Amino acid sequence: MVNANELLEILASRHEWLLVRGTGRSFPLLHHELEVIEDGEKVHFGFLDENGFHSWRLNGFKPDANEIEIDVAGSFGKNRETLRLIPRTPAAELSAEIEIARLKRANEIAGLIPQTFPAAKLVRVTLNEPGGRLAQIVFDREDKAPCAAIADVTNAMTVESLFTAAMLWLEKLGERKKKPILDLWIVCEKRPARLARKLLALFSDRWKAKITIVEIDRKSDPPRLILHQAWRLSELWREKAPKLVLPVNPSPSVVAGNILQMSPANTDLVYSRNGETIRFCGLPFARVRRIMGIDKAWLGVGRERRPANNENWPELETLVASLEQHRCPAPANKRHEYYRTASEAWLESILRRDITQLDANLVLSPIYNQFRSSTDKIDLLALRRDGRLVIIELKTQPDREMVFQAVDYWRKIELQRRRGLLAAANLFEGREISDRPAILYLSAPAWSFHRDFEYFARAVSPEIELWRFELHENWREKVKVVARQTYAEALTK
Repeated sequence: MVNANELLEILASRHEWLLVRGTGRSFPLLHHELEVIEDGEKVHFGFLDENGFHSWRLNGFKPDANEIEIDVAGSFGKNRETLRLIPRTPAAELSAEIEIARLKRANEIAGLIPQTFPAAKLVRVTLNEPGGRLAQIVFDREDKAPCAAIADVTNAMTVESLFTAAMLWLEKLGERKKKPILDLWIVCEKRPARLARKLLALFSDRWKAKITIVEIDRKSDPPRLILHQAWRLSELWREKAPKLVLPVNPSPSVVAGNILQMSPANTDLVYSRNGETIRFCGLPFARVRRIMGIDKAWLGVGRERRPANNENWPELETLVASLEQHRCPAPANKRHEYYRTASEAWLESILRRDITQLDANLVLSPIYNQFRSSTDKIDLLALRRDGRLVIIELKTQPDREMVFQAVDYWRKIELQRRRGLLAAANLFEGREISDRPAILYLSAPAWSFHRDFEYFARAVSPEIELWRFELHENWREKVKVVARQTYAEALTK
C-alpha cells in the first residue's frame, strides 16, 4: 500500500511546488493546494490545474533529490498518468539569493582594483538598486583623487545599456557638493570590453576624457585589470569589414507571390538566409521555406505557426482579412494585438514603400532593405541625392539606448563603405555612393523620443552627422515630419 504519511511529509517540506502534467503543462501550486487522502485501502492524490480540482487514485510515488514522480489514475483506472512535482523557490527567497550572488560578484570586481593598484583605496561597493544588475564602486585612486567604476554583474547587459547607465550615474556623482567625482571606469570582461572600446571611440573628446574602459584579464593569476586608452575614431577603420551577404537576383517564390496578392497594398517580402517572410504592415504572418526542392509555407502571427497548404488555405485568407480589419490606421479596437504589435516594423514598412515621406531627397536601396539576417539591425539604408549614405533608425516607443545603438550601426556601415563593399554590391542600381561619411537619421513620433535623448546625442563625436526627425503621432495614416534637428555637423574632408 502507498505510504500516504511519507508523501504528506515530503509535500509539507516545501512551501511551493511546480506540478507538471504528462502533457507538459505546468502549474505552480502551494503545498496546501495538494492533498493526500486515505479512503480505506485506497489513497487519493488531489491537485489543481486549469480545469479545476482533481482527486485521482494514487498508485505510487518515487521521490529523489530534485523532484517527485507520482503515478495516478482517474476513475476505474482510466487516464493513467505520471505527474511530476518539482520544488519551487519562493519569489522572496529567490530574490534574496540573486541579490546576494550579485553583491558577491560586485565585491569580487571591486577587489580587483586594490589588487591591481595597491595604492588605491575602496570607499563603497553597492548595487545600483536592491537586486540590481550593476555594481557601483567608489574608490580613491593612487593620486587620492576620487573615482567611480561600474560593471555588469549579470554578464547579460548590452554595451549600450551599460554606457547610458554609466553616464547618468557619473552626472549625479559630479553634482555632489563634497568630493564630486568626474571620472568613471567601465569594467568589462574581454569581449564586452572590446565592444565598449569601439563605442567609446564614437564619443566626443569630452566624454573620452571622462570614461575609461577597463578589461578584466582572466588569463593572469590572480586576475588583474587592464586600463585601455580611448581609440580615436580613425583607428576603427583598421578593422576587417564583415562580408556583405545579399541575395542574388531576389524574386518571390510562387507560393510567396500568391500570398502577397491577397493584400498587395499592405504586404511586403523580406528575404533571409532561411527563406522568405511575408509581412502585413511589418507584422510577419507567413513564412516560406524551400525544403528538398519544394517551397513550403507556414502561417501564423508570433509563435503560433502551422503549415499552410491547399486544404487550409482558407485559414490564411481569414488571417489576412483579420489583419486588414485590425492592423489599419483606424481599427474598431486599438487594443487588439494586431494593431499594437511590432509598431516599429509597421513604420519601417510604410517608409519602405515611400521613403520620400521622411525626406524627399532620399532614394531607398531596393536590395539592402529587402534582406534581413540575425546580425543586421539597421532599419533602412538610403542614398541622398548628393550621394551621401543615410542610415535610418526608427523607434515608436521611448528607448534610452537609441542613440548609441544608431551610432554603432553607423560604425559598421561606414566601415563597409570605406572598404568599398557597399559600392561593389550596387545597392542603389547604378547610383554612385559619395566618398563622404554616412549620415544618421533617428526618427520617431515626437513624444516617443526618450527624455535623455538630447543628453546622449550631444555626447556623440562631431564627426558623426546625426539628425533627429520628429514625426506626427498619427504616422500610421501618413508619415509627416513635424520637426528636425541636427546635433553635430560632419567634418569637411
